[in-house]
Amino acid sequence: MAKDNVWDMTLKRLDDTMTILDLKPGIIKYLKEPRKVVEVAVVVKMDNGDIDIFKGYRVQHNTNRGPAKGGIRYHQDVTLDEIKALAMLMTWKCSLTGLPFGGAKGGVAVDPTLLSERELENLTRRYTYELIPLIGPEKDIPAPDVGTNAKIMAWIMDTYSIAKGYIVPGVVTGKPIELGGSQGREEATSRGAVCTIQAALKILKINPSNLTVVIQGFGNVGGNAAKVFFDQGFKIIAISDISGAIRNDKGIDPYKLSEYVSVNKTIAGYSEAEAIDPSELLK
Repeated sequence: MAKDNVWDMTLKRLDDTMTILDLKPGIIKYLKEPRKVVEVAVVVKMDNGDIDIFKGYRVQHNTNRGPAKGGIRYHQDVTLDEIKALAMLMTWKCSLTGLPFGGAKGGVAVDPTLLSERELENLTRRYTYELIPLIGPEKDIPAPDVGTNAKIMAWIMDTYSIAKGYIVPGVVTGKPIELGGSQGREEATSRGAVCTIQAALKILKINPSNLTVVIQGFGNVGGNAAKVFFDQGFKIIAISDISGAIRNDKGIDPYKLSEYVSVNKTIAGYSEAEAIDPSELLK
């Protein structure tokens, strides 16, 4: 296995924690093994008439506390090991926060930026169709993650509902508000990240008024986190996305940048900041 394999890293974290808790070896073995691991072939007819096949995964790590819960990501680097690791981490997250859910995760190895909207919908509906026996409000509830959004959740809900013969809004979270989604859901992860950072600063006795902020990634999480920071008075001096990075020591307004990205689909070329090498972002 590669040294930085995410599944191996997650198992190592579990081993370290289990040593502190002094649990029996049998319990540790049990906690390491996902309950269900599914790999599906997602067959998609592309706009040019060709057929392409993408690897899709869904892992249910543990369902002792209730239905499995976890996002679906679309990214070209998705692997089964990554999905297994993220499903395990979802189990710990739900348990530690007292939520009546188990941990799950799903993904498709695809670059969604290279697909047309029609191709993306076809891929989503086919992936959902393959998972219908596995998911549902009482079994496993997907959500948005990297490369997916509210529209994709609506396609999942619709595909699942068609198969069941009646509307099932509870099959996914992160739906559009008009279809029963929750207000605040879109920026919830970002707000949680900011709250966690603020809690860490308090524990470390670091005065936040002396700090500047850089944001790595300007998608749903990074973009909304930038807005939360900005609204709380923080100065954001650098931001990156998949296309590169930008810097302005006088501060970047994430609302203006978001308007620019909505039109140009990238932060590259934003006139109110200078381009920098992404490797310099966190320095």
